[in-house]
Amino acid sequence: MSLMRSIAVASALMLAGSAIAQAADPATLPNPKVAPSVAKIETAIAQGPFQPDWKSLGKYEIPQWYKDAKFGIFIHWGAYSVPAHGSEWYPRQMYIKDQRRGVNFFDYHVKTYGPQKTFGYKDFIPEFKAEKFDAAQWAKLFKDTGARYVIPVAEHHDGFPMYDCAFTRWDASEMGPKRDVIAELSTAVRAEGMKFGVSSHRAFNWMFYVRDESFDNADPSLADLYGRPLPFLFDEDAADYQKKFPPQDQQFKDDWLARSCELVDKYKPDVFWFDFGITPKQDATYETNSYADHLKKFAAYYYNQSSEWNDGLGIINYKFNAFPEDAAVLDKERSKMAEIRKPFWQTDTAVSSSSWGYTKNQKYKTPDRLVDDLVDIVSKNGCLLLNVGPRPDGTIPEEDQAILKAIGGWLDINGEAIYDTSYWTTFGEGPTSVSTGHVSEAKDKPFTAQDLRFTTRDDVLYVTGLAWPDNHRVKVASLAKGSKLYTDDVKSVTLLGSDETVTWTQDTDGLNVKLPKTRPSEFAYVLKITK
Repeated sequence: MSLMRSIAVASALMLAGSAIAQAADPATLPNPKVAPSVAKIETAIAQGPFQPDWKSLGKYEIPQWYKDAKFGIFIHWGAYSVPAHGSEWYPRQMYIKDQRRGVNFFDYHVKTYGPQKTFGYKDFIPEFKAEKFDAAQWAKLFKDTGARYVIPVAEHHDGFPMYDCAFTRWDASEMGPKRDVIAELSTAVRAEGMKFGVSSHRAFNWMFYVRDESFDNADPSLADLYGRPLPFLFDEDAADYQKKFPPQDQQFKDDWLARSCELVDKYKPDVFWFDFGITPKQDATYETNSYADHLKKFAAYYYNQSSEWNDGLGIINYKFNAFPEDAAVLDKERSKMAEIRKPFWQTDTAVSSSSWGYTKNQKYKTPDRLVDDLVDIVSKNGCLLLNVGPRPDGTIPEEDQAILKAIGGWLDINGEAIYDTSYWTTFGEGPTSVSTGHVSEAKDKPFTAQDLRFTTRDDVLYVTGLAWPDNHRVKVASLAKGSKLYTDDVKSVTLLGSDETVTWTQDTDGLNVKLPKTRPSEFAYVLKITK
């Protein structure tokens, strides 16, 4: 027998063996509730007004509240907060022997908990108790931070929903906390007058867990948590998802659609955030994306359902090219825009540069940097979704809280230059550029006293200085006499948060402002310009 034929026969036997094993265990079969759910979804879609095609979905209009909100809170919280090691990708990396960003999760797990066969990710779930979780306290903190919307993770890649999910026994209402976390947060957040959203990272559960017969995740009876143990997950290169991402099959995508629409029905989210797994290849377009048909069905269903709600259409956040830009809102992870982007957009980032979920050794950012990021993003027609990672007991770390409270203090003084504003003719001026590639914010350099950002509302122009000048003087070149950007004469210049008089002159070089000796806030400062 030739080598190629031997390989082919071996592969066929492996596939057949896997199929037999899966057929023998109900956990690998389609959940019996999925098919009726999908049929119900398709019936509802047919009733319109949105249909599952890009032309129809392109008629979508972003609600004004979202354009005005500018600032939201993201929450990564799940069973991965129990090991609290490395990052929220612990569930995946504990089964991979290679390092991820300098951390060897595999060896750490074996040394700390034992072999992956006897102590798998599932065994962290009973330790995820959330005994101190208080949704009202969280909501109050986020309100005081100045957030206008809140988006907790409803289901991460790990396959453990944080809500009462009808399609799996592995969820927070039945295991771990034994509470519907999403329901509690929905009630508390809305009671504080903020909008509420959910995020779904489930699409990557398809190949999140690398398999080996020596791991617990190879057991077909656990497929309703880890996903089916399909043959490609046992390959030597299974961990390299960026180069090898087999398209999800119909069974998986139908289950994904049923779960996603269940979130819509149960919690009526104002925003629905999707992670990268809905487009297996970053360079795929919305037309070539193998997930496109299910995305179109979800969008049509969500928009149709939300069109009946009091607050208007829901908002879908997507990455890369999963949607046409007129059908949903682009989200950039740990990245920004170089210029103004006319279609409204969003950045998601975290108070920590090392992890989204709680870990014991977080590398925290300063509130000064995060305020600068917020100002830069808003000046370019975007909004900021800022993440925190609670502990497994349900408390938000003191460091996270301190950062949020500092941002809230800045917004108390300068919020009128952020909320309800729009971008100006140009986003700003100054020498410092920002990162634009996916997960590239680590390349960013600190802003300087020459870096200014603009926002506007009615007849007011706000000029935000991202660093306080040592000489207490700032020149705004864009507001020079005769400027094509600002054709009116400046009538008044005031400094938000300060009662001191600001002296200024306007000439052909720019608007020359002398700032007072006392700073109104610790971070960026805002000049209010009227004409």
